[in-house]
Amino acid sequence: MLSVLAVDDEPPALAELAYLLEQNDHVERVLTAGDGTEALRLLELQHVDTVFLDIRMPGLSGLDLARVLAKFRRPPAVVFVTAYDDHAVTAFDLNAVDYVMKPFRRERLYEAVRRAADHVHDSRAAGDDSDDETISVELGGVTRFIRRSDVHYVTAQGDYARLHTRDGSHLLRVPLATLEERWAGAGFVRIHRSYLVALGAIDELRVDAGRYSVVIGDTTLPVSRRHTRELRDVLVHRAGGTRQP
Repeated sequence: MLSVLAVDDEPPALAELAYLLEQNDHVERVLTAGDGTEALRLLELQHVDTVFLDIRMPGLSGLDLARVLAKFRRPPAVVFVTAYDDHAVTAFDLNAVDYVMKPFRRERLYEAVRRAADHVHDSRAAGDDSDDETISVELGGVTRFIRRSDVHYVTAQGDYARLHTRDGSHLLRVPLATLEERWAGAGFVRIHRSYLVALGAIDELRVDAGRYSVVIGDTTLPVSRRHTRELRDVLVHRAGGTRQP
């Protein structure tokens, strides 16, 4: 079953594409975006297996977006759905799995879905389904890509989160609570209402007058009383021990 993102700047075309994809037995869910920028923002929050993508869009074109997606650690399969046939060679140079011309027939679109499903299955069988995640961040007007495994800890910054890596920090337009839920299975744990840390990045666990803190590199972060027991339990479990009452 595929998780799909449909991207088209024309609302009627996007609605039709999303409707037909939702009717396909290989598709579990369909997300939609009206342009390339919105698509990238969605992909910061959601993993998808396949992107059905118009080519000619204002701002970030479909070809530009495909080039960005190719840099992901687990790039989704890309299917171009377009009214223009003059970009087919470029599309396949970008490893698109199919190129569907508008106006398309249901049967032709579903053939593209089948090809995308085969591509995703083959990638997973080849071991390309690493649990690591690629995150796009803005820095000085330039989009950069970092891996979740490079993130040592995350701090809340209003409604956003700031990712801290060895090389610096990056603002992500996602609430800390969302990352806490999304990254719980990847070794991240909440230690404070303002901090989420990667367990593997913790160098020391300190106790001073009954208050806990963690040391990550040159940074010391407080552990709130509310989260102390959870952190201790997780660390003991990772060490293979048994928590004492």
